[in-house]
Parts: sequence; structure tokens; C-alpha cells
Amino acid sequence: MESQIENAIEIAWNPTSDQALKSQAFDYLHQLRTDPQAWQVCVSLFTRTPRPSEVVRLVSLEIVNNAIHVQSLDTGSLIGLRDALLEYVRSTYGANQPSQIDSSSLQNKLTQTLTLLFVSLYKQAWETFLDDFLALTILPGSAQRDNVPGVILYLRILGSIHDEIADVLVSRQNDQVRSHTELKDLIRARDVTKVAQSWQDLLAQYGNQNDGIVEMTLKVIGKWVSWIDISLIINDGMLSLILPLVGRSNESGGEDKVRDAAVEAFTEIVGKKMRPADKTEMISFLGLQNIISQLITSPPLNDFKGTPQYDTDLAEAIAKLVNTVMADIVRVLEDRSTDDATRAKSNQLLRDFIPLLLRFFSDEYDEICSTVIPSLTDVLAYFRKLPELPASFSSTLPPILNAIIMKMRYDETSSWGSEDEQTDEAEFQELRKRLQVLQKTVAVVDQNLYVEVLSNLVATTFQNLDEQGSQMDWRDVDLALHEMFLFGELAMPNQGLGAKNQASPVASERLVAMMTKMVQSGIANFPHPAILLHYMEICVRYCAFFESQSAFIGQVLENFVRLVHHEHARIRTRSWYLFHRFVKHLRAQVGNVAETVIQSIGDLLPIHAEVPGDDADDDMSSDQTDNSADAVFASQLYLFEAIGCISSTASTPIEKQALFARSVMGPLFADMEQHLPRAKTGDAQAILQIHHIIMALGTLAHGFSDWTPGANSANQRPPPAKALSDEFARAAEVILIALSELNSSSEIRTACRSAFSRLLGVLGSAVLPQLPQWIDGLLSRSSSKDEMAMFLRLLDQVVYGFKTEIYDVLNQLLTPLLQRVFGGLSEPINGTDDEIQLAELRREYLTFVVVILNNDLAGVLVSEANQGFFESLVNSILALATDISPSSGNLPASRLSFGLLAKMAGVWGGPDVANISANPSAPSGSPSPVIPGFDQFLIDRFHSVCWDVLRDQQFNPSDAQAKQVLHEIAGLEQAIYLKTGEKFLQHLQSTLFPGLGIDGNDFLRAMTTATDRKAFSKYLQGLLINSR
Repeated sequence: MESQIENAIEIAWNPTSDQALKSQAFDYLHQLRTDPQAWQVCVSLFTRTPRPSEVVRLVSLEIVNNAIHVQSLDTGSLIGLRDALLEYVRSTYGANQPSQIDSSSLQNKLTQTLTLLFVSLYKQAWETFLDDFLALTILPGSAQRDNVPGVILYLRILGSIHDEIADVLVSRQNDQVRSHTELKDLIRARDVTKVAQSWQDLLAQYGNQNDGIVEMTLKVIGKWVSWIDISLIINDGMLSLILPLVGRSNESGGEDKVRDAAVEAFTEIVGKKMRPADKTEMISFLGLQNIISQLITSPPLNDFKGTPQYDTDLAEAIAKLVNTVMADIVRVLEDRSTDDATRAKSNQLLRDFIPLLLRFFSDEYDEICSTVIPSLTDVLAYFRKLPELPASFSSTLPPILNAIIMKMRYDETSSWGSEDEQTDEAEFQELRKRLQVLQKTVAVVDQNLYVEVLSNLVATTFQNLDEQGSQMDWRDVDLALHEMFLFGELAMPNQGLGAKNQASPVASERLVAMMTKMVQSGIANFPHPAILLHYMEICVRYCAFFESQSAFIGQVLENFVRLVHHEHARIRTRSWYLFHRFVKHLRAQVGNVAETVIQSIGDLLPIHAEVPGDDADDDMSSDQTDNSADAVFASQLYLFEAIGCISSTASTPIEKQALFARSVMGPLFADMEQHLPRAKTGDAQAILQIHHIIMALGTLAHGFSDWTPGANSANQRPPPAKALSDEFARAAEVILIALSELNSSSEIRTACRSAFSRLLGVLGSAVLPQLPQWIDGLLSRSSSKDEMAMFLRLLDQVVYGFKTEIYDVLNQLLTPLLQRVFGGLSEPINGTDDEIQLAELRREYLTFVVVILNNDLAGVLVSEANQGFFESLVNSILALATDISPSSGNLPASRLSFGLLAKMAGVWGGPDVANISANPSAPSGSPSPVIPGFDQFLIDRFHSVCWDVLRDQQFNPSDAQAKQVLHEIAGLEQAIYLKTGEKFLQHLQSTLFPGLGIDGNDFLRAMTTATDRKAFSKYLQGLLINSR
């Protein structure tokens, strides 16, 4: 069997093996994992002399590990495995014969196996585990730990034991946690003193001889310190060995892994959980402030700062130590149980360590800065909680704020807008967001300081700009503008920094001064694109400034008109959006320059659709860097909306508005006419061009008027004037021609649906005569259920907005409209997406009928033109009401259906002939429905469908969605009672109650007294549960 396993492994891992043979080998090895004898053969293979190949030995140990893990070997088998491996280890690692030593990968695998045995046998059966491997560190006849291979294996095993039983980052089952806790307790009771002494021995012996062993020892100390007695580490003997390693320097000034490991060990020592007083005492006892200060002045961090020799690994390690110390000090200060003496000592430590923290926070390397951001956040959060900041802490805020601000500056090596540096740029912007949070906290702690420092920074920058002009470093200008952009969080209301979200009057005043200086400064002509982008962003963010300083608007508009033509693609396309935002907010002040602006940007309006190639990048990292044709067109649409905004101000005569609209739309009409023949032949570019033109027309319309039919908000603009409606009616006609000719294209239908929703605002009631064409195009055979649902949602708005004018049009188109919808409802379902779309279409269809009833248009459903379809309409609603199977996902539609049936009962049932109250009176009078015979229809059809559902075994009255259906059924039953009175009661007593086997008294009491229908719904729920 041994040779079979060896051959199988060799074949499986030989790249030249036949694939069929290799597959058989893997199958065989897989079977070995469940073979109870295989592990013993594999142990023999691993320890055999002469040795098999390394891959054979590795796989053999892996099969052994699997047997320990999965097969749960009995104690006898584990002891046999222990003896075999211990014998192998002693012969291989105990005689200091480097030629016999296994490779690193084999040592890792062997360590893993031995660790699994430790977990299984250390409690009993191998209590001498650590003694056995500690003995390997000493050569026969020696008194020193001079067996290097044995030392390395011993340290590997110590590290592996920690990883297996004490690593807090590994999630474990509860029984594992319990077992591992017991193992740690046993180690602490039996062996930890010996282990700690061995670390001291190894550091003493190899401190100046073998850096590899010293580094391994320090890393093991860093791991174990979290769960052993700290006094085993914090003692003169151990510290006298570790401290020199922390401060040691090499002649080259380069990387020193031992020193870095010593710093990391110190970080773990300091981070050990303990009582507040002990923690403060330990930080003071270790003299960490002096140690860190000396390290900061050492050549790797001081002399080589700003050069390629700067030791970033050391800097990051010390930064991590500082971060840990600061976080612990703040934790002590925030602990309410901390005594006064400890608090005073901790306050002093905090003051001492803040300069050290700021040294690493200000480091030119962002990774090092980021390491201490958590503890700086903790410090500022602590300051924020204090009722009054002591003077000793107030003095630390200016350097903290200045450090935050300077860290927000682009460093000297960075460039902006380069494709090669997109990742660096994204990381820097992420860092800025983290720094912004810190800056906000400073603003909350000391608002006056924040206002003064930022005001001075911006003022100084603009002063330097006046003196130096375009020669000034763009990074300094960028920093000032970035801070100016953030300043609004204090200077503007509802930004969250001011008290009760109120703006700070002082900050608002300073912001006005900043804006005035910025607009007057000529910064809009600065040669660097980042500055231009900031300038526009700030003008838009603070556009309220221009409402009171309207004299500046013309100058800023001129700059915008120039920048929308900028040669840099990112600046150009972003400026189109910002220009739109600017003129939309200030439309009341910019109407007088509309003609000039339209002429100035007219060259940007021609549309050039590009069909994306197969290699188009779909995974852009951000909108800002996406220069694809689609992204450029999406930005171009903002120009059309901006023109609409600027052309339709209240001060612009309607004739002028119509002229502006015509001047923009004319070229678009001609362009569409030119491309339509090619589009009809299926030309992808021509179809996309027409799609873009339709989108542009809709967006232009939205800019002219965002009036919504039916809305009556105080801020709502009035409906459009006829002259303007007529212009856009031509646009609608052109779009309808394209829709009719290219109806098979989903992209064209999508664009048309978008345009239709936006044209409503400028067409007003002029849209009504065109509705049949819109419905014909947007509810075609090509339309998906999703498209139908979205269009029905739009029609809801039209019906609501034009309820007094739409009757005749709705009367004409209702039957064909509903026929299209029924076609969509009856289509077969393929997959989850179809199910979701069907549920959406059902909801929108039912909602559409509800909207008709709610807007006093019920007559259209039973008019002469549509009465032939009324039966189909009711049947469809009844069918949706009864479809409650769990697989259909139709319970929400069922709920809507029952609500709609109750609405119909209210509309056509005539006056009430009964009442529902706490003390109801007997029904009086005969039903007199609006539609003759509708009272009997309510009982025969609407009431019956209620009990079709309630008797259905699939209907679970305890389910949350089913309860909602039950609530609507209760409402429908009550609605039928109100309209039919005694007639309904007789039906219940002669038909329903005998079938249910009840006398009906409780039913009638619940139905006639439940004024909010909740009690009746609860009664029905109980009735159903009891009857099953």
C-alpha cells in the first residue's frame, strides 16, 4: 500500500502525467482520506529512510492531519502517532545536523501535525509536550540552548500553538472555545514559567548572533503576551534584553527586522488588557515616551526622512505602538472607575504623547498616517465629551488642526488627473474623508479656533495668489479651496455642525468674505484643472451667495461658458453638470442672458452617438473617470436641461421662450429625420442617435417646466403657456413618429417613456389627444411586463392631473389599453425576473383602476364604449383576488384586489341601507344600486370570492401577508353589508353559516360592530384557525 500511495502522489503532482491517469490518482488519494488504515502508512512514508520526494512527504502529512481532524482517532492511535513523530523529530532535529533538516514547507506541515497532537493529548497522555521540544534546543552534553534546528522548531511550535488556541481573530465553535481555554489554563499552570525563561535564554544567547532566532522569539512573545501573566515579560531580566533591540541601529541605516519585531512585541505588551491603574503604571514604567522619542530621532526616521532610505516599516511599527498607547490612555480616562491619581497621571501621559502621535500623523506616507487616525479620533472624541476643555488640552488643538489640514494637501510627488495614478487618487480622496471627520470633531470642540484657522488659511492663499498668480503651487490653492468647500458645514444651515443645525453667524460672515475674494481673484483662469473644478463646485455649493450678490453672476456665468469648452475631458463633462446646477438654482437671476448663453454653448449641443465596442470598460472605478461615449452623453443632457432652465424664467416673454425652444429643437428634428431611414434598417448607430435625440428633447422639456399635472404645492410653477405647449407638441409628434417606426427597439421605447414623463410638464392637457398614440407605442406587443408597469404608473399621474378633462380620451382608449395589459398578465413566466415583473404589473394594473375610481371617473368603466369589457375587467380582479398559492407570490396583489372590490362596492352599490357602529340598528330599506342588479352581483360574486379564499387550505391566516389580505376581505364583507343590508344577512344565514356549522351570531356581531374592521378581521382569523 505504501508504494501505491507514493506512486499515486507522484503521478498526481507530475505536470507531465497523462490526464486520465492523474484523475485516477486524485480519486485514489481522495478515498484515502476516509480509509482508517491510510494514516499509519502515511506516517511510515513520512519518516522512512531513505526519504521519499518532498511532495510525497507533504501529502502524507496532510492525510495524517485529516485523520486527526476528521476521523477522530482514539487515544491509542494518537499515542502511536506521537511516538513515531517524536522519534523522528529527535533523530532529525536533536543532533544539529543541518543536512538532515526538512525544508521550510515541510517544517510548517510537521508543526501543524504536532500542534494538532498537542490539542488532543496535552491534557493527558502528553503532558511533557513542551518539555520534550524545549529539550531539543540543547545539544547532548551541553548546558546552553545551542541546537539551532531544535530552537527553530521549538519556536515554530510555540507560534503555532498560539494560532491554534489563542488567536482572537479566528472564529470558533463554543466547545472549541471551552477546550482551548482549558489548554491555556493548563499551560499557565504547568509550563509557562519555563517557556518564558526559554525566551530570555534565547534572547541572551542569540542577541548578537542569529537575527532569525531573535526575530522569531520576539514574535512569539508578542503572540503569547496577551494570555499569560504580564510579570513574566515586564521584569528587569526580560526588558534588559528587549529594550536594546528596540533601539538598536545598523550601520547602513536600512531595514532591521529584529528592531521592527521588538517594536511590534512592545505594541502587543502595551495592548494587553488590564486595570486602568496598572495600564498607566506600565506605560510609565516602560518609559515608552523616551523610547519612542529616541526612535523618532534615530537615523532611519530622522536623517533619512524625505529620502528613499526612510524606513517606512519601522515608522509604521512605531506608529502602531503610539496608536495602541494613546487608545489605552483615552480608555483609562473615559473609565468612570479610574481614581483621581491615575486620572492625573493619564492626563499628563496624554499631553506627552500627543506630539509623538502628530509626528506620525503628519508623516508623508499615508499608510503611516492612517495607522494613528483611530487613536487621534479617540482623543478628539474624548475632548468632545468633556463639559469644559482644560487649558492644557486646549493648547493641543491648534497643532492637531494644523496637522489635519496639512495632511489634506496633495504631496509633492502626486499629480492630478493622470490615468496611471487613479488608484492613488482614489486612496487620497478616501484619506481626505477620514481627515474631514477629524476636522469636524475639532470644529465641535472649539468652533472659534476652527473658523479662525480655516479663514486665515483661505485668506493667506488668496493673498499669495494675488502676488504669485499662476506661478503658485496648485497644491496650496487646491488645499484652500478644499477647506473652503468643507467650511460650509459650519457656515450653512442644516449641515450638522452648528448648534441645532443652525449656521454659525461668524462662519457665515467669513464664508461671504471668502466667496467675494474667490470670485474677484481670477482663480477661474488658473492653469491647473483641479483648481477649475474646485472653483465650479464651490460656486454651485454656495450659489445662495449669488442671490444676494447678483452683480457677480455675469462674471461667473462667463467663466462657466468658457469652462464647459475646456480641453480636459473630466473638467468639460463635470462642468456641464455643474453649469446646469448653477443656472437651475439662479434661474430667476439669469434670464436676461439666455440668448447669449444659448449661442455660446450651441456648439456643444450636436449629438454624436457612438455604439460601444466589445472591449468597452464596464467596470469604471468612478463616474469622474468615465469618459465613455455613454457617460459623455449623460453629461451632455445636463446642457439641454440648463438651456431649458435659463430660457424659461418668469421675466422671459413666452414668445421668446418658444423661440429659444424652437432654436434648440430644430436641429434635433432635422438630425432625427436624417437618421430615421437608416435606423429602420436596423443600423445600431442610427438607432442610438435617435435614442439620444429623444432623450435630449425630453430633458430640454424638463428644463423648461417641471410642472407636474395635478400637483398643487405652493412652490409649484404654473402650467405651461399655450405658445410653449405648441412648440413641444411638435416635439411629441416627432417622438411618436420615431416610436411608431422603431417600436421593436427596447432602447427607443425606454427613451420615449422617459420623454413622455418629462413632456407632461410642458404639454399640459395638450398631451391628451396624443394619448392613444403613446399607448399604442409604449404598450406594444414588444413591451415587457416591466415596461407596461412603468407606463401604467405614468398614466396614473395623467389621470390624476387631468381628471376633469380626460374622460373622453380615457373612454376611447380604456378597452384597448386594458387588452394590452391583460396580454402582459397572461404571458408565461420564465425565471425569477419574470415573476418580479409580473407582480409589479399586477400591482400597477390594480392601482390604475383604483386611480380611475378615486378620481370620479368610474363611469368610464361602464360606459357604452367599455361596458362590453366590464365583465372581463371584474373577472380579472376576482382572479387576482383568489390567486393565493405560495408559489405565485400574489398575496400583495390579492390584498389590492379585495381593496378594489370594496371600492367598487362603494361606487356602484348605491346609498347605504345598513350601518356599522358599536350599537348598530337593523338594516332599513331595499338596496338601490347605481347599476341595476349590482346588489345581487355583490353577493353572488364579490362575497363568494371572499370565501373561496378563506376556505382555501393554502391560505394561512397566521402569515403576515395573509393577515393583510384578511383585513381587506373583512372590509369587503362589511362594504357588501352596507349596500345590501337584510338581503345579505338572509344569504349568510341560509348559505354561509350552515356550511361553516355555526349559528352566526358572533359573526354578525363582529361584522356589524367593528368600526375599524380590525376586530372583524381578528374574528375571521380565529374562525379559520378553529375550523381547521
